[in-house]
Amino acid sequence: MRAMRLSRPGQALQMIEVPALAPAAGQVQIAVCVCGVCRTDLHLVDGELPDPALPIIPGHEIVGRVTALGEGVTELQLGDRVGVSWLAWTCGSCEFCRRGSENICPSARFTGYQVNGGFATETTADARFVFKLPANYSDDAAAPLMCAGLIGWRALRAAGPALRLGLYGFGAAAHIVAQIARAQGQQVFAFVRPGDSKAGAFALETGAIWAGGSDQPAPQPLDAAIIFAPVGELVPAALRAVRPGGTVVCGGIHMSDIPAFPYALLWGERTLRSVANVTRSDAAEFLAFAARTTLRMATVRYPLADANRALSDLRGGHLTGAAILVP
Repeated sequence: MRAMRLSRPGQALQMIEVPALAPAAGQVQIAVCVCGVCRTDLHLVDGELPDPALPIIPGHEIVGRVTALGEGVTELQLGDRVGVSWLAWTCGSCEFCRRGSENICPSARFTGYQVNGGFATETTADARFVFKLPANYSDDAAAPLMCAGLIGWRALRAAGPALRLGLYGFGAAAHIVAQIARAQGQQVFAFVRPGDSKAGAFALETGAIWAGGSDQPAPQPLDAAIIFAPVGELVPAALRAVRPGGTVVCGGIHMSDIPAFPYALLWGERTLRSVANVTRSDAAEFLAFAARTTLRMATVRYPLADANRALSDLRGGHLTGAAILVP
């Protein structure tokens, strides 16, 4: 198999060739069709996530075909088109797993971070965390569902029943959330990088009723806001934008430090919360929704060997939608 591997944070990924691994008991082997490039991959490469299992093959928005079954796997068949997301394994026995919160299992392992991911021609995965994909999406369109869509779905649920919803940072996750929110009758207000007219136009095309810079005040009091941009300074801005009783959700795995802000911004029973990872229940709910309501995906294709260029384009804010690596 060929793969783009990270040996040390801060360095470029390197193309390697190694023998493909046969699936262990409970695993499946997958021929990768495409793999999305997530901002979490960028945080990993840039050294902003602690203790990665180096060397590591990144990538956790995997779409592929099952090519081999490990011992004991019965729920999947050879040839199935499947997706693999961020959550790769949980213990199943801790208090969090027992209460349905496996996303915060202290022993959890994550795809492309502690176990090798999909920036490769092949991969293996725990069959319990592999999902059959809706037929109404191409491979390219299905890839962003596996993380941008899933984390967006969980963040939207955490935001509650908000008629007026603010989205800070309008990339892969936000452009999916905007479509879901619109389908549910919500009004979306998009906050983009100041001066980024391209992102603002993209937000309006995707369903937002207003788009402006993140340094601008909201045109109306918001019921809730979701922050996808990894910028801690947006937290006080979002709290300022939501009405009393509103909710601000931090939807990323990494964020720069949140600056001090006056208690008055939080007062009024506003809620500030984070979203950490996703559960298999999230995946089942979201993929069922996606099968009923076809979401439009904006994607940009890159050859697998150009993974570093895709990451650079993401880092520089040059992408509209999601980057997709094609082996």
